[in-house]
Amino acid sequence: MTEPVSISFHATDIEAIASAEGTVAVIIGEAGKLDTAARRVNRLTKGALARLVESEGWSGKKPGEGAVIDWPVGLAAEKLVVLHLPRAATLSEARKAGGLLGKSLGKAGTLLLAGGTRRVADVALGAALMAYDFDAQRTKKADAKGEVKVMAAKPEEAEAAARPLLAAAQGVFFTRDLVNEPANVLTTEEFARRLKEMESLGLKVDVLEEADLGKLGMNALLVVGMASVMPSKVVVMEWNGGGDEPPLAFVGKGVVFDTGGISLKPAAGMEDMTMDMGGAGVVSGVMRTLALRKARANVVGLVGLVENTVAGNAQRPGDVVKSMKGDTIEVINTDAEGRLVLCDVLWYTQERFKPSGIVDLATLTGAMIIALGHENAGVFSNDDAFCGKLLKAAESEGEGAWRLPMGQVYDDQLKSRIADMKNVGGRPAGSITAAQFLRRFVKDETPWCHIDIAGVALRTSDSATAPKGATGWGVLALDRLVKDGYES
Repeated sequence: MTEPVSISFHATDIEAIASAEGTVAVIIGEAGKLDTAARRVNRLTKGALARLVESEGWSGKKPGEGAVIDWPVGLAAEKLVVLHLPRAATLSEARKAGGLLGKSLGKAGTLLLAGGTRRVADVALGAALMAYDFDAQRTKKADAKGEVKVMAAKPEEAEAAARPLLAAAQGVFFTRDLVNEPANVLTTEEFARRLKEMESLGLKVDVLEEADLGKLGMNALLVVGMASVMPSKVVVMEWNGGGDEPPLAFVGKGVVFDTGGISLKPAAGMEDMTMDMGGAGVVSGVMRTLALRKARANVVGLVGLVENTVAGNAQRPGDVVKSMKGDTIEVINTDAEGRLVLCDVLWYTQERFKPSGIVDLATLTGAMIIALGHENAGVFSNDDAFCGKLLKAAESEGEGAWRLPMGQVYDDQLKSRIADMKNVGGRPAGSITAAQFLRRFVKDETPWCHIDIAGVALRTSDSATAPKGATGWGVLALDRLVKDGYES
């Protein structure tokens, strides 16, 4: 797994600034005011820092933005990173500033002069997240990033605040690695193996094989992967850190590669379908985070792992399959396979764990990208209060999410002439009808949210805290949901 950069916290020592190698970073607050460490940097650089923050260019900087001075005079460092972060900066602004720093990290190490910055832990998290570099498939590996030493006015408090955030960074990195891996590496078997390894963190991990799934009646899931040489699996991860209360459940779609099946996708862009297991990746990353920070809550994570490909025994459009619940499904489009995987895993989750609530995540529909682009995930729910908690958690972590409607008129689009339902409802409101399909497999008494992450799981350009590629969207939001609503 790609490891986040090492970050440590120390008392401020202005005598160490001049000789610090690699990168030195300083935080400038309101009105260009320089704190003790910044004034030391200014003296060492013969007033260069003051000239920068008094310039017209700096006056236009927004919170979280900054500037870089290469080979600053008077310092041994190769770079001086200057970050604009007011005392009342928001979480997103602090992490954005950290992201700018993360781009400048090098193998010689970094000294961050945080002073009395309130959100120094979030700056550290932003730096860690932005410094991610997936090089598992390159012969020439990226240079390891040197340690980030943070000098703060209250280093013990900063370290305590950062500890759970840096555990979440490991969860995000785990998710990004999974989503970035090519499908010939991350097969269903390799995916399950990596999850099984997390037992060393204190998780209980069970792997249900095809024979087990057949006995349970998970036919909807099994038909998706029956044309693949890779066996379909369901992996169950349990974290029991709470009392006797029923667990919160996370469920993820894990299609390790999606050709579309007989309803074959266009060739252009099909290589991106290695990320169609993004929902399962997020669930895996969240469970890793909860174990690393020893969350005081009961949480289960279940992922359905399949490969949707083409062969003589592939399911056909027009086939009818019976789900674990017992409902029959007319398969109109074999490329609408994720909902077939999720419907069985959702039902199994409720039957086995009787959870207090369920959140499922999936790169489910291209229609979601058309609706919300790449800035927000789509959220659907049967419970206003539960959905409100989720949306609040996502907003608190700066992860965009937007609730969309559901209703009978959309559900009516799933009517089948020959079975209980179709697996698609046509082009209109495609993301909503997909959610309506899943809603049929959620019991009325179970609070449930479905998150369509098709637009946010993978980016073609950098964001404030993620380089282009897999983002790990959702790990922070779901960790916050557990922290705020379920920890004892």
